[in-house]
Amino acid sequence: MTNEPPKAPPLYPKSHLLAASGIAALLSLALLVFPSSEVEAKKTTLNLELESPVEQLKEESKAAPLVHAEAEQGSPFAQIEEADTATQKADQQTPAPEPVAEAKQPGHREVTVARGDTLSTLFEKVGLPASAVHEVLASNKQAKQFSQLKHGQVLQFELDKDGQLTNLHSKVSNLETIRLTKSAKGYSFNREISKPMVRTAYAHGVIKSSLSASAQRAGLSHSLTMDMARVLGYDIDFAQDIRQGDEFDVVYEQKVMDGKVIGTGNILSARFTNRGKTYTAVRYTNKQGNTSYYTADGNSLRKAFIRTPVDFARISSRFSAGRKHPILNKIRAHKGVDYAAPRGTPIKAAGDGRIELAGRRGGYGNTVIIQHGNRYKTLYGHMQGFAKGIKTGGSVKQGQIIGYIGTTGLSTGPHLHYEFQVNGVHVDPLSQKVPMADPIAKAERSRFMQQSQPLIARMDQEKATMLAANKR
Repeated sequence: MTNEPPKAPPLYPKSHLLAASGIAALLSLALLVFPSSEVEAKKTTLNLELESPVEQLKEESKAAPLVHAEAEQGSPFAQIEEADTATQKADQQTPAPEPVAEAKQPGHREVTVARGDTLSTLFEKVGLPASAVHEVLASNKQAKQFSQLKHGQVLQFELDKDGQLTNLHSKVSNLETIRLTKSAKGYSFNREISKPMVRTAYAHGVIKSSLSASAQRAGLSHSLTMDMARVLGYDIDFAQDIRQGDEFDVVYEQKVMDGKVIGTGNILSARFTNRGKTYTAVRYTNKQGNTSYYTADGNSLRKAFIRTPVDFARISSRFSAGRKHPILNKIRAHKGVDYAAPRGTPIKAAGDGRIELAGRRGGYGNTVIIQHGNRYKTLYGHMQGFAKGIKTGGSVKQGQIIGYIGTTGLSTGPHLHYEFQVNGVHVDPLSQKVPMADPIAKAERSRFMQQSQPLIARMDQEKATMLAANKR
């Protein structure tokens, strides 16, 4: 006889276990044969081939719209497509593991820059002496970039078995990494620039307060808003023409790294409805590599002169034959337009030309006078100072910064006094009809239309989709 206890009967009959195994095998086979349609639907490729925007737009028309952001409504920032949103949520739920290779290296050290840190304190944290800091900084002129630290920046050190520095690298931005590597000849510096993926995005806005506020709510950065004003500034005076109810559509480039938007690029097309009249711009680079903006049918948006030499300034005094001078206190013709803006606001050249004067001119104070060809001349007075390179006898390009708003000369406050002359006669720059630049060359018209038509269609389609969604 044995004292072993009797064996317990199985929890499930053997036939049940065999059936369960069979069902599990069938389910696994079904998942392999029929993958989740939801996962497949969210896999979209959004690369933008800049040399051939037509093919890119064809591909994008098959995918979900990229950005739908209407001014004054919803989030103040442009929303990224569903695919990116899903990716970001997954990233938040499942943090990326640390690189295994680096973690296994005994000489690897990693420190994050805190407030008050210097390169010396960071070297001290990883056990390196002060002499190592001096050796690194003296090794190469560019190595000094390691001392230009930012809060939160990460520095990674590689040390040999004797505790000596062999490699130092840090990610300066989303696109730039700097590295020092030690060899028998000393340290060598290397900069690595990553190239982001470029894709297109769309934004729509309606003016309800100001252009800047509406553009921000539509997801446009300040620089993109300024670009839009510059592109359309030949036809629209953004200092005085903007009204409530005006609206805009923009297709622009987004720069993406690792699924995250890290910046923006050029405006590819823009449309602005001002006081019921619509203006359209399309970016085009010709076969010679020259880039400019044109109307949808190929006429140049670039005129001989821009409307306003100061962005978003307020007109404080208009052209007049009998204005009372605020300082001289007597009736005196005001032969220009005054634009009030904060001190230091940039002033742009209204057109290409040669600088006739960059210096003091009586009551105008610091003044720039530009001769544009034989017929036209512009004057910019009361400047705080001149931009770098602006001097008498030099040349300027349209839109180039020539100086900054100030109060020099007979001036009661910071503003620009702007004059426009035709054949030596002062005219009102706000009413002067300026000549157009050359349209698209006949030899390039077909190529231009192949690029412009899809961009215009993109804005139409995106806007219609957005409006339909808002009505639901």
